[in-house]
Amino acid sequence: MYHALMLVALVSLLPSARPAALTAAAAKQGGDLKLSNVRLTIGELGGPRPSAKLLPGDVLFIGYDINGLTIDGDGTAKYKMSMEVRDAADKSIFKQDPRELIDFVPLRGTSIPARAFITIGLDQDPGTYTCKIRVEDPKVKGKEDTVTVKFEVLKRDFGIVAVYSSHDERGQFAAPTTGVVGQTLFVQFSVASFQRDAKTKQPNIELQFQLTDDKGTPTLEKPRTHIQDSGVEAADGAFGMRFPVFMNRPGKFTVQLTATDKVANKKVTYELPLTVLPAN
Repeated sequence: MYHALMLVALVSLLPSARPAALTAAAAKQGGDLKLSNVRLTIGELGGPRPSAKLLPGDVLFIGYDINGLTIDGDGTAKYKMSMEVRDAADKSIFKQDPRELIDFVPLRGTSIPARAFITIGLDQDPGTYTCKIRVEDPKVKGKEDTVTVKFEVLKRDFGIVAVYSSHDERGQFAAPTTGVVGQTLFVQFSVASFQRDAKTKQPNIELQFQLTDDKGTPTLEKPRTHIQDSGVEAADGAFGMRFPVFMNRPGKFTVQLTATDKVANKKVTYELPLTVLPAN
């Protein structure tokens, strides 16, 4: 993920499953296929990403809705997706050919959400890039639509990147940044492009974790602190971290992540909005 010399892009989809034997009333199908509600998100299920500018090592998630898709009576949705990324000189640097995908959509209707994500290698050249996504309905010839998203890769620098929330500690199951009282959310992130100590050959990063309420008041008397000064492989230009958030009361909060590179004397902060709803 972090050592690619070129930008790597992949498509992330709804979890596929074998359709079960279900009986459902027929829903109205047909019409044009349209991709709408195109947005940049923090992680797969997070809120809006504030900027289309990314540091190397970051991940750009593109969310959108596929409208007018044919979904069979048993909940089977078939569609083809393809994606291409081009640089500012209109040179193709990644291309994913169309592939047919199958999702089980028991709620049916004619619309499903989808995601594409683009992982930025640490050695990716700075500049402006364009991602074009195409979705086709294989059941109807010519029933397709495309979306185009522009983004900018910044010059490589120390930063907190690839921020997202998950249900599990290992970060395998993405979660929205909205939860209910009683849940535990894990804030996952990576620290990239740090410098290493000349003697130990290890980074010396101080990480601080704090939350503030809707009035900006810190919830912790002192931030939770972690020092990362060992265990980072020599070839790694980034390392991952996580902090748990047990949501014990409703409200709107902001997670504040701060990383200080004590070798390079650099400090960065990342803020992630978090909403906790009352338990029903």
